[in-house]
Amino acid sequence: MTAPSPTPVHLTVVAQWAPGRGWRAVAFQGRSGAGKSDLALRLVDRGWRLVADDYAHVFPSGGRLFARAPDAIRGRIEVRGVGIMPARELEIAPVLLAVTLTHEPVERLPEPETVVISGVRLPVLRLDPREASAGEKVAAMMARL
Repeated sequence: MTAPSPTPVHLTVVAQWAPGRGWRAVAFQGRSGAGKSDLALRLVDRGWRLVADDYAHVFPSGGRLFARAPDAIRGRIEVRGVGIMPARELEIAPVLLAVTLTHEPVERLPEPETVVISGVRLPVLRLDPREASAGEKVAAMMARL
């Protein structure tokens, strides 16, 4: 495996167990306050595991992108208005999807889009995290991968 990025990347990463496939993660990207931690918290409440909140070490290995939390924040998530809380965590996970969080309108039927993170190309889902169905949309996209 390649060494993790020396400088953490501004991402929140959560992972879901997929029977027969193992742990598979999604990386939320967006400006500060976009809702990365909030959406991660909702998914953790549904059985997903927190890999990293707000910053992640990422690295390529075997053509896949992996993420883990910096030691200082491992197993903790920021709950806006409440504080830093413990969360069910996973030490490391392969990232299959990048989700760009936006508060702008999202196309109903967007063209496929990708992003390259640490040399690995990932599909992108653009999403307004304030929607009640945001978690279901992430899960549906992950099921396609």
